[in-house]
Amino acid sequence: MNTIQITSWEEFVALSAKLDGWAFRGHQDERWPLISSLTRYLYDFIPNRKGWRAREERAIRIFRRKAHNYLPDANVLDEDLRCLALMQHHGAPTRLLDFTKSPFVAAFFALEKATSNAAVFALNTPVLYNATPIGRPELSRDEIDPRRKGNFERHFIDNHEEVIWIGEPTQMDRRLVAQSGTFVLPGVIDKSLDQILSQYGTNETLISKIILPQAMREEAMRALYRMNITNSTLFPDLEGLARSIAFELEIIWPGLIDDPSYSMRAGPDGSAC
Repeated sequence: MNTIQITSWEEFVALSAKLDGWAFRGHQDERWPLISSLTRYLYDFIPNRKGWRAREERAIRIFRRKAHNYLPDANVLDEDLRCLALMQHHGAPTRLLDFTKSPFVAAFFALEKATSNAAVFALNTPVLYNATPIGRPELSRDEIDPRRKGNFERHFIDNHEEVIWIGEPTQMDRRLVAQSGTFVLPGVIDKSLDQILSQYGTNETLISKIILPQAMREEAMRALYRMNITNSTLFPDLEGLARSIAFELEIIWPGLIDDPSYSMRAGPDGSAC
């Protein structure tokens, strides 16, 4: 994996301009590996890998049996990738890794709660769309497309194909749209994404790890706030609005905190603001 150390927000913006079309993922700690929530959960609590496939299949089956009670249209559970996306975005461990087409959205997720150096992973999707593992030309992106019926069972759930697929469900929910989101679906869950990518034969850089120093967090978060990249825009619901309030505690513009009358000012409706 190519590692890039930057020192300022301006440097990150300039670097991002050179990665047009790539996909990005933010980690609030640079030491975190590129593994899915499912992999992390299984490593932590189910050390015997022999039962991993059965456990994953059971988790998906249980979700499908019960989730229809909370959905206006249960047909969204029929497509494997759409079902996994629903599970992922509501907190269930899945083999999906969330990425975004926006380096700035990834930077937000990396820095929002960072207390040490964070990282943004950049994935060379323009090259990977046409790449296959060494000696496996039959495992092209189109051939393993998990949106096609039977392909998830054929190429992913068995955990024997060291391959990745990048893309979105045929129908995208509001959060995925708001975040310019996309998914990486690995064919094995006992290896990190960079380990799987080492099986791809190309001279191009497939993945880079951009280290974001903790010292640039304040500057970066203020810049992202001005770009309207906040929890309330990335999660367009009441939960997102509530989550966005935390950063409002930090955003005090110059001169405002020194004005003792600020807390007593009335808004347009007469309420305090």
